[in-house]
Amino acid sequence: MQEYSDRMRRLDKTIAFVPTMGYLHEGHLSLIREGGKIGDCLVVSIFVNPVQFAPGEDFENYPRDLERDLELARKNGADVVFTPDDKKLYSNGFQTYVNLKELPNHLCGISRPIFFSGVATVVTKLFNIVKPHFAIFGQKDYQQLVIIRQMVCDLNFDIEIIGAETVREYDGLAMSSRNVYLTSGQRNSALCLYKSLQKAQAFLSSGINDSEKIIDSASEIIKSGTNTKIDYIAICDPKTLIDMKKIDRQALMALAVKVGKTRLIDNTILNP
Repeated sequence: MQEYSDRMRRLDKTIAFVPTMGYLHEGHLSLIREGGKIGDCLVVSIFVNPVQFAPGEDFENYPRDLERDLELARKNGADVVFTPDDKKLYSNGFQTYVNLKELPNHLCGISRPIFFSGVATVVTKLFNIVKPHFAIFGQKDYQQLVIIRQMVCDLNFDIEIIGAETVREYDGLAMSSRNVYLTSGQRNSALCLYKSLQKAQAFLSSGINDSEKIIDSASEIIKSGTNTKIDYIAICDPKTLIDMKKIDRQALMALAVKVGKTRLIDNTILNP
């Protein structure tokens, strides 16, 4: 992979990069197609990163289908698919991790304390291997996107980070590889995430800008769903992720909800 990237750079070709954990869906494919527009060559990685999963999470059961993924990547314009294994990226004695001081202490980082260290570490390694000029990430994982941008700034990576809009199913459910875990009844219940975000913007448009009231409304919508459990609902600054009591400027509303055993996330930018 490094030799390929070195060769492309010697030829003055730009490299676009889409890192994924595989089990590709339309959300991933939209990032891949975007990458094809941006760079001269497009690299997609498929790697289920063990160090971002805590004990008891779904690392072993995370959906995988490499042959299907390779075909989808080819059809959507990938020039290279990079598929390292655990032993290649984390050899015996591995002990170096990338940790951010503030941004992981909000939202998903509260209930998943090792998650963003694992994400920042593997993305750093992938950047050093693939050597891209551009990297494309989805805004559904908004906190991840903010953390990657901060890391790239702090560590002086010469890479432009591009955020792409969340891709949704026909009924509004944000696309996720974990959606495959949902039963038909749970999938219908999962729509409460998107409905609560829509209601929040409607409240704001009607002049209600008190975050607590909007969060209470979202909580009611989610609790009305079957077999749902709220991890968090937050309204915060889009750059710092610090909570906002009043929405007097653009704000991020983000939430995580368990539907059955499946943890789903979603978010939107609220505009007063």
